[in-house]
Amino acid sequence: MKKIACLLLLLFSLQKISAQTTDTSGKASDSVIIASDISFKGPLYKTVTGIASFYSKNLDGTQTATGEIFRNSKLTAASNEFKLNTWVRVTNLKNDKTIIVRINDRMHRRMQKRGRVIDLTRTAASKLGFLKYGLTKVKVEEVPKGTLE
Repeated sequence: MKKIACLLLLLFSLQKISAQTTDTSGKASDSVIIASDISFKGPLYKTVTGIASFYSKNLDGTQTATGEIFRNSKLTAASNEFKLNTWVRVTNLKNDKTIIVRINDRMHRRMQKRGRVIDLTRTAASKLGFLKYGLTKVKVEEVPKGTLE
């Protein structure tokens, strides 16, 4: 599906430009120029910056938006910024630690209004080094499925 979207983006980036030129005798002639103003460097992935938090311990065993059972021991997250089942790289901007997680749930709208972009499991928050602080500033980048680092 992403390949089709990239091809469509490439096709739509090609613009047909009509220009009127004059030759050395002064006669006007129409010419068509095909030009592209977008360089293609592969799929475009979304990136957002904001505040990360982590789930409460008492949410273990509840159902997520994808229908699976939530476990704080997994590397998953809730976000309203990305589609469900999207893989993202979360970077703690205070210590540059990163982790790859899968979005499997949605956050409450109140959290989004407070600047939160992602709600991580406690395991993910621990690996990013902010478990004892509760919140941290992060960059969240969509990555292809199977990305390890």
